[in-house]
Amino acid sequence: MRGGSIAVVGGSIAGCAAALAASRGGATEVTVFERADAELRDRGVGIALHSDRYDELRDAGYVAPEMPWAPLNRRVWSVRHGDAEHGRAIGEQPFPFRAYNWGSLWSELRRRVPEGVTYRSGAVVTAVEPDDDGVTLRLADGYEKHFDVVIGADGYRSVVREAMFPGVTPSYAGYIGWRGTSSDVEGLPSDGQSAHNIVFPGGHCMIYRIPDGDGGHRLNWVLYTAPPQVDGLHPDLRTPTSLPPGRLNAELTEHLRALVAENFPPYWAARVLRTPAETTFIQPIYDLEVPHYTSGRMVLVGDAASVARPHIGGGSVKALQDATALEAAWGAGESWNEVLERYDAGRGAVGAAMVALARRMGSAQVENTPDWSAMEQAEFDAWWQDQNSGSDRRSGFGGHSLKVK
Repeated sequence: MRGGSIAVVGGSIAGCAAALAASRGGATEVTVFERADAELRDRGVGIALHSDRYDELRDAGYVAPEMPWAPLNRRVWSVRHGDAEHGRAIGEQPFPFRAYNWGSLWSELRRRVPEGVTYRSGAVVTAVEPDDDGVTLRLADGYEKHFDVVIGADGYRSVVREAMFPGVTPSYAGYIGWRGTSSDVEGLPSDGQSAHNIVFPGGHCMIYRIPDGDGGHRLNWVLYTAPPQVDGLHPDLRTPTSLPPGRLNAELTEHLRALVAENFPPYWAARVLRTPAETTFIQPIYDLEVPHYTSGRMVLVGDAASVARPHIGGGSVKALQDATALEAAWGAGESWNEVLERYDAGRGAVGAAMVALARRMGSAQVENTPDWSAMEQAEFDAWWQDQNSGSDRRSGFGGHSLKVK
């Protein structure tokens, strides 16, 4: 299938990858519409790619060795234990991941989008109107155009998904993620090549090193727990929302500091508490599944299609794999219907399996935490294995393999 006009709604990692897929697929015209009017590279949070998934995506041409990354080789789970500086390790496991700065990875993907692709920032899509031979997009600035295919890469609040499946929205998982980054990376254990999970009743915090985008490193952390009952937090987290950097009020900040001081080993408490308030934010956790990844001439990729809780370690992998699968379907299909049917058949089951695994992990690691203090390595291994029971090769921790047939 060659030719055609393609609109990509959303210009982040998923959007850039989708634009690259459409261009490689042979589309004559590709336009990306990104609602943000500032550089997305400012989003400096950490993400990680499993090393095996990286190899597959590198071979597919979506990531490359020159993209700045930091190696991770093991993960240590620790509980506060008296005055022990680092707490007590209750379990260790191999952790073959590559840690990235979201902004740096986006910048590298953005540079790989061909020059012939039009990338429009500050473009707010207000209407998505499908018909028999394409889709019309309308923007807040009055722009209107009909495209052969529209790809929704616009995240968990997708306007394209709403046009495809009205009322299908993310479901609030019942807890939130506090996130932050700092320059406090000197003297990290294992030279910064280990990820550390600090566990406590009702949640845990994952801490690891990421590139800072300027040749150095930053400390990235995300803490999962139930939301506090304080002013300043959205009163109904069932409505997809977030509290961006710089928006935490004094009461929220004090709640976070008290939680960390009470539950973290001294070393890790100090690292988190030294995080500047302006780089700390709140991200409620959601689940999302859709009936199909396609409808008519509309397509979903990344979080617009499915949202798996972050514990699975495969969100960015899935977005890049969606694009890879879309490109493959483009190369094999001989009509728009065939291209989109191939893509939907290949990705729908994968997305559902990842959401299911992430729910089990969220239950075990946040909603129904064990007595961490009673655990040794054997108990930890059994607890970890129980979360993965029922998983298949399509939906394992770190994302499924593209090589699975």
